[in-house]
Amino acid sequence: MAPPKANSHRAAVRRKKSVSFLQSLQDKYLNVRFFKYLLLEPAAVPLVAIFILLAETVINLVVIQRVPYTEIDWVAYMQECEGFLNGTTNYALLRGDTGPLVYPAAFVYIYSALYYLTSHGANVRLAQYIFAGIYLLQLALVLRLYSKSRKVPPYVLVLSAFTSYRIHSIYVLRLFNDPVAVVLFYASLNLFMDRRWTFGSVFFSLAVGVKMNILLFAPALFLFYLANLGLLKTLLQLVICGSVQLLLGAPFLLTHPLEYLRGSFDLGRIFEHKWTVNYRFLTKELFENRTFHLSLLGLHLLLLLVFAKPTWTFFQSYVRLRRVEDQLQPQIANKNREVKTQKKLKKAEKDKDQEKLTIEQQAFLKSFEKTLQKSAGAKASPAPPASQSEPERYGIHFDRCTQLALLPFFLSNLIGVACARSLHYQFYVWYFHSLPYLAWSTPYSLGVRCLILGLIEYCWNTYPSTNFSSAALHVSHILLLGGIAKQLFQTMRLNNAIKKDQQQQKKVQ
Repeated sequence: MAPPKANSHRAAVRRKKSVSFLQSLQDKYLNVRFFKYLLLEPAAVPLVAIFILLAETVINLVVIQRVPYTEIDWVAYMQECEGFLNGTTNYALLRGDTGPLVYPAAFVYIYSALYYLTSHGANVRLAQYIFAGIYLLQLALVLRLYSKSRKVPPYVLVLSAFTSYRIHSIYVLRLFNDPVAVVLFYASLNLFMDRRWTFGSVFFSLAVGVKMNILLFAPALFLFYLANLGLLKTLLQLVICGSVQLLLGAPFLLTHPLEYLRGSFDLGRIFEHKWTVNYRFLTKELFENRTFHLSLLGLHLLLLLVFAKPTWTFFQSYVRLRRVEDQLQPQIANKNREVKTQKKLKKAEKDKDQEKLTIEQQAFLKSFEKTLQKSAGAKASPAPPASQSEPERYGIHFDRCTQLALLPFFLSNLIGVACARSLHYQFYVWYFHSLPYLAWSTPYSLGVRCLILGLIEYCWNTYPSTNFSSAALHVSHILLLGGIAKQLFQTMRLNNAIKKDQQQQKKVQ
């Protein structure tokens, strides 16, 4: 009988390899252990993020198609921009159905672009799709930060993203300007984490130019500048932020400067009691009382001072770890290149040895090996795992140190939200995406963390707000702040104890 052809043998080898490849994929991914990894391990967030973004794309499209749009501020935004596009640069004259224009110049330019894109604001459906894109972009930026920090389990982010009716409503059913400001801020925060300071400052200033609430992050950013850049470079970044504001406001500042400053940066603006989410339990008189507003401002400043030292310590630790990264990363890269070269050499030698053996010789060796195993009464020993036979790739997830940077930013914003004179429903986007991170920065149990997040979601979905929902929102904020404070100051005490031990050891030596 003639021996089989070489081509048929190669085809059989290929089939065997493909079957073994599929089997290895099944063994690696289709099991309970990998499923638990995807749910519970923060390192799996990059993989889970892809699923979240795909699912959110479908959810937003369904919401746009199935849930009726509700008009609140979109028409007023278009009317305000229409006045600017007609040549009016006096902020006192730019008005809409809901009142005068109260947002800075970047808002005017962005919504003027939307005015043209949506046929003078008439094509609301197109505007909804644009805001769905803004939502997905912001979610991608947020998930990138969570992926870097590796702090929050993926299942928390999945539940948080999919279960918030109010957030989806604010983006694609209301078309508020708050999401535009927040997406620009998260773009700047990603740039800061990548140490691209000038671009980060530009985007941060653009975000402030859409809405002033972004200034709630400013205290943390100022300390972050100082810790990373020093005083002179910090002043340069502040100049960049200020220059962006001057450029944006130039058409208004050159013609009617006082009207622009009073209209777009009005810190003394009185909010209407009927829209408040957080102070429903107060009387209208007390809610509008100037002394009450000043007391909240004083509390805000006091809390910022209380958390200033832990914030500075966290930022200094972040800077030190980044310096270690700069020192070690080139060494790790060189080591990985060596490992890669060794693997290529070993593979080439193995292929060369296999080429020397004919098909008949390889078959004889296999049959001879089986005969020896049978005679010894033993089963074939499995091949050693790759981790034992081949060197692993070297690497350190340095980006995990972003935990030291993100918490102070999110905390600074939370303090501002907790001390706000009034919160309206669209303001939920100011801190929604940071809430899982803040909750997982407390020493509370899993049940308490989830209870806090669920209670906050309940409060923002209660319309109109009630005495109970407003009070519950304050309790949730206090629990978050208290838990974070406990964790921060405990870390500070441990840090001080370690420093004292090191100093004593140096004295002994």
